[in-house]
Amino acid sequence: MKFEPGQTIAVVGLSAKPDRPSFDVAGTMQRAGFRIIPVNPQYAGAQILGETCLATLDEIVERVDIVDCFRKSEDMVEVARAVVAMRNLPKLLWMQQGIANAQARAVAEAAGVEVVEDRCIKTAYYRQG
Repeated sequence: MKFEPGQTIAVVGLSAKPDRPSFDVAGTMQRAGFRIIPVNPQYAGAQILGETCLATLDEIVERVDIVDCFRKSEDMVEVARAVVAMRNLPKLLWMQQGIANAQARAVAEAAGVEVVEDRCIKTAYYRQG
């Protein structure tokens, strides 16, 4: 998939703490021109990077291009099921560096969602350059 500013990225597990990798990666992508939708039940209703955080993916009503995940590998099947149940099916399920789950990949791909595992989206964006 080609990254293009203007695309929308739902960031599952986005932390409000600036020292966390999820905050750094999402902030970098936002500054590059991507719309960020924070998804984390711990911060639901709060502002992260100037956007209102949602508790779950099913709360998103607009089209999302990429669901970028900062969750443990063992949590990814549940996340993949939520992705394929979204109102508007995203193009890509992205599992950040260190995150991979074959069953989650199978769930997403069976619904026509492309999957990337164990890669940093920020690094991939800058490498496409």
